[in-house]
Amino acid sequence: MADMLLTLLIVAVMPYLAKAPLVWAMQQAGGYDNHYPRRQQALLKDFGERCTAAHYNSFEALGLYIAAIVFVVAAGNVTSSMLIAAWLFVVCRLGYLLCYWLNWAAARSLIWLGSVAAAISLMLMALAELP
Repeated sequence: MADMLLTLLIVAVMPYLAKAPLVWAMQQAGGYDNHYPRRQQALLKDFGERCTAAHYNSFEALGLYIAAIVFVVAAGNVTSSMLIAAWLFVVCRLGYLLCYWLNWAAARSLIWLGSVAAAISLMLMALAELP
């Protein structure tokens, strides 16, 4: 279970990891506006706009992954297949961020699909473990 929770910790920190290049983009756009950061983010273009979307999407993905972890905890048993799906989710989400930052849209969409499939697979595997 510790490895599973480690993946949750990584996914929970990912939105803040995704914020780092966004802060850089905001700094490049005239300095970080700490009074109205979301207004400034809404005005960003190109790289900054993609960084904003990646940051917000990381929060969106967190909800799905938390649900998957709840399924695993409810099942009370972590199988090796579940761990593979969990780590696949983490790797896909890191790849997703990279693809967003580099503007690789097609790859990003495929990786997004992989992360969703990994989370849903994790839920289905946990359901199969229930009596």
